Amino acid sequence: MALSRYRQVFALPGVRRLLLIALFARIPGSAVGVAMTLHVVLTLKQGYGAAGLVTACATIGMALSGPLFGRLVDRRGLRLMLAITTIGEATFWFIAPSLPYPALLGTALLGGFMTLPVGATSRQALAAIVPPEHRKAAFSLDTIFVETSYMLGPALGVLLATQVSTTVTMVAIGGGLVLSGSVLYLVNPPIRSQESTGPARPVPRKEWLTRELVGALVISAGAVLVLAGTDVAIVATLERHGQVSWTGVVIVVWCLVSLSGGFVYGAMTRTVSPLVLMTTMGLLTIPVGVATDWWWLCLAILPAGALCAPLLSATTEWISRLAPESVRGEVMGLQQSALTLGSALGAPFVGAVMDATSPAMGFVAAGALVTVSAAVVLVLQRPRRGDVPVSTSASSEESVRSAS
Repeated sequence: MALSRYRQVFALPGVRRLLLIALFARIPGSAVGVAMTLHVVLTLKQGYGAAGLVTACATIGMALSGPLFGRLVDRRGLRLMLAITTIGEATFWFIAPSLPYPALLGTALLGGFMTLPVGATSRQALAAIVPPEHRKAAFSLDTIFVETSYMLGPALGVLLATQVSTTVTMVAIGGGLVLSGSVLYLVNPPIRSQESTGPARPVPRKEWLTRELVGALVISAGAVLVLAGTDVAIVATLERHGQVSWTGVVIVVWCLVSLSGGFVYGAMTRTVSPLVLMTTMGLLTIPVGVATDWWWLCLAILPAGALCAPLLSATTEWISRLAPESVRGEVMGLQQSALTLGSALGAPFVGAVMDATSPAMGFVAAGALVTVSAAVVLVLQRPRRGDVPVSTSASSEESVRSAS
């Protein structure tokens, strides 16, 4: 493990500022789900099913906008996208608290579509600023800050919603997102490397949307799916054994071990295949359901939890190498959509399995699904007879070797 890798990344111009801005921009975004749920349930007096519909509409909007805004960044630059999404966030979040439920449900899709793509922007800028040999450490730091924001944002959202009001919480989230978008607009981090000269040649989608990239997107979705499913399974397991009050402790332990794993992985000198990380995490998730006490659950989740951040970091590094620079915004947008869909599918899938069986089977379902997904990706990556390399294949093959 070489900590000098982190010092070298922080020494690069613009990296430290970009990571800090992305951290604070992600905090209000990470509180959106819980704030919206509490607003629908506590203020609008609707059920959790109704709250889930609003969240689902917003999720669909986010999944649709990712590649579209990414393509806009590739063609027109970062600032136009930031201006559109910042104005969209301001409009939605300052109007949404006063809307009745039917109107809120109807506008949630548009609100989700206008979500400020902090993650995709941060990853695209890091890929432009950081040389390929340092991207593993850079993306590990980015993932560590994601974990940090998800430890802070939902907790702050619940505290503000329950102690003040959900209306104030939603306005605060909107204000935080507008401030974040404005700062990113002013800073305008680079989306092209310094080596780029002049406008890049447009690369046809058939050249860069390869089986390797599709596999990397599947891994991105699978990684978040198992996290969302595990989250639900933790709550169900503790509720089954009458220890639901310990949920926060288990979640914090899970986040801390993931953060630690990401730190160690980023400092390592060798790269581990995302397929290996995903398969291992899936297999280690399956037996977690044997735990019957909160402290046992904390211990059982450590091995799989330590691989969460490394898996996301390794996958992002892989995707950044596969994507030609002229379409990197669209590719990062596709990854953001894959992450969003994985998160949206994980909880209902695992929840349905647990409803039909038991909480322990939730861990089995989540772990088994991503293990099977890893096998599918492995099949996608196998070269087929008669394959002809395309113009971007050299960099793609190099990235696959570095990832595997």
